[in-house]
Amino acid sequence: MRQEKKIIISIIWIVLGITLLSLGIAEVVDSYWSGMGSALTVIGLLQLIRFFRFRKDAEYREAVETETKDERNAFLRNKAWAWAGYLFVLFSAVASIVLKIVGHDILSMGASWAVCLIILFYWGSYMILRKKY
Repeated sequence: MRQEKKIIISIIWIVLGITLLSLGIAEVVDSYWSGMGSALTVIGLLQLIRFFRFRKDAEYREAVETETKDERNAFLRNKAWAWAGYLFVLFSAVASIVLKIVGHDILSMGASWAVCLIILFYWGSYMILRKKY
């Protein structure tokens, strides 16, 4: 059932993408939304191709299952997310200071809020996971 859900979601992305792209061509929406429609259409099509290949190609299926279920890969994915989070906080904090110095107060505040928000997400996730494990 999980694969069927993914196929349905991919079809929804394609339909939404084509709708946005059509509205952009008809100049009902601006180029941002038509670009978003193009991206959603491509993503939906690529996902469908991947799912059908997964169903038909046993070698590809085995490689994908190994990739997703391997403990080493799971560890590396978690480590990569941790690094991405650390780097985001570090760069946002530095950007907040630099932007404040050069006089971009609103952008500085946005970077500061981004740091606060991710730290809040971290804290909430930590509290939930602490109770769970």
